[in-house]
Amino acid sequence: MAYGEEADYPALYLDELSALKSKGDLDDDTMVDFVTRALVDPSARRPSIETLLHAFLPARHIDHVHADAICALTNHEDGAAAVRDALGEDFAYVEWIRPGFKLSKLVSELKEYQGVVLAHHGLIVWDDDSQKCYAKTLAAVSRAEEFLGTLKKKPKAEFAHQDLSQEQIRELLLHLRGKIGKKQILRVDTRLRQIADRKDIEKVVAAGAASADHMLRIRPWSCILTPESVDVAVDSYRARYENYFESNKNLLPEGYSSHGSDPKLFITPGIGMIAGGATISETKMMADIAFHTHSVGSTVVDSFPKPRTLPDREIFGFDYWPMELYKLKLKPKAPKMSGNIFIVTGAGSGIGRGIALHLGSLGANLVLADLDREGLAQTEEEFADGKFSKPLLVQGDQSDESVVIETLNRTIDNFGGLDGVVFNAGIGVPGSLEELDSSHWRRGLEINLTSSFLLTKHTMRILRRQGMGGSLVYIASKNAFAPGAGFGGYSVSKAGMIQLMRIAALEGGSLGIRANALNPDAVFDNSKLWEGGIREQRAKEHGVKPEELEDFYAKRNILKARVRSLDVARSVAHLLSDESSRTTGAVIPVDGGVAAGFPR
Repeated sequence: MAYGEEADYPALYLDELSALKSKGDLDDDTMVDFVTRALVDPSARRPSIETLLHAFLPARHIDHVHADAICALTNHEDGAAAVRDALGEDFAYVEWIRPGFKLSKLVSELKEYQGVVLAHHGLIVWDDDSQKCYAKTLAAVSRAEEFLGTLKKKPKAEFAHQDLSQEQIRELLLHLRGKIGKKQILRVDTRLRQIADRKDIEKVVAAGAASADHMLRIRPWSCILTPESVDVAVDSYRARYENYFESNKNLLPEGYSSHGSDPKLFITPGIGMIAGGATISETKMMADIAFHTHSVGSTVVDSFPKPRTLPDREIFGFDYWPMELYKLKLKPKAPKMSGNIFIVTGAGSGIGRGIALHLGSLGANLVLADLDREGLAQTEEEFADGKFSKPLLVQGDQSDESVVIETLNRTIDNFGGLDGVVFNAGIGVPGSLEELDSSHWRRGLEINLTSSFLLTKHTMRILRRQGMGGSLVYIASKNAFAPGAGFGGYSVSKAGMIQLMRIAALEGGSLGIRANALNPDAVFDNSKLWEGGIREQRAKEHGVKPEELEDFYAKRNILKARVRSLDVARSVAHLLSDESSRTTGAVIPVDGGVAAGFPR
């Protein structure tokens, strides 16, 4: 736990909990009923399944940790002797018992010891003084570490893998994400590199989960794979998990089904590990747990002759235990676009910023690109309150092919794949055809059209390699169908974008890649499109004052409505999502209804 809030620590009446020690036995449901009745605030969340483990001990302060060194002492055939040799007679040893009433009562009967080591679980220490309790915990863990350090090690493990190049890692991530076929982040973590490169890595992973956290969060095992073995490794893992489920499902209450057979954590020689999850924070948690689990496994393999993991039926009983699954149910429901990875260009202001914020609010993982560094920073500030996942920023000119390639490479490096792109980079190009400078004309085409072509080209290559389809959304303009005099450079580039979208739809269809366009009109909020004299030029063209331009545009559309960036963003979200899975090659106006701009 990185942090806790008041709601995470519901208050209970200790005398009511202590009275339960007189019970001979309690099943899980009855125990939870009793514990819930002891809540000071009946509306508070249900307390931990280990509440009685703490409540039955007489001391005021309880420390309960899953320290690596403690777990390494127990996860082999002679754990009791190792604990005695490391910690002496002051600490009791208890073989694995699933948390609950039975374990709580057993530990309470060992109160004459300084603490108890729980096999495949951790350490519990108590004292009436908080600092003394903490000091005892640190001392016990240090003694365990020192003991492990004095053991005669086996010959140093052999290592046999070279570094994978960054391009090899990208190919692996795309292949793996496509093989799993799930909208999720895949994050590389190098902390396990030395362990992953061991020739006996299979034995290390077979040492099993170091503690309950691994069983609950990551599945019973990690999946070992190399770039060459992705398909075989994932298929083998799925088959093993399905067999594990079928062999043990008789233990489940009525109404429970499989969690699914996909692996969540991958041990990869030449890299370390790859963690999957819907958000960066989730993948970090997975990687943290795996790092500790396999570090323990490595220590056990190197220090003791016979590593020991829990039997499959015991692991299954915990993996599907309703009492522990309740903790996972406390998590808020995943947002609509959780696990999705999108690029938004032109995200430094206006429509692009609105799209970024809306997609962020829906749980998407975002790469935001713009030439305007300051604008990007301002958009990023909108994500600073922690409500949305922090975006990856890429500053640069998307009409430069090297910047496009960098944008996509950084997307894969950071998130492990890609699900869609919003092509929004653009500038206004005012001036009549007679007056328009050719350099401005070319610059408009470069920013508004060539950048979209380059990003389309390289995105389609990536989506092809990933094999999961994807969605391309082009932010064109009402001007693509209903151009305005004096704004030809802009109108031509946006018309070209529509044709680019249609070709992308034709060529991407067989790959499951959809391409659609939106035609907004007169979006002013946070927009820089109207700067540099464009507002004044367009107002003059329409015979109104510059400050009257927004009202003029609103009054000329059928709905008499101002169009906001949020209106465009909502349409973008629809086209990116599976709600529009049967839509491609479409042009959707978001203009309040401009008859001349109706698609035909």
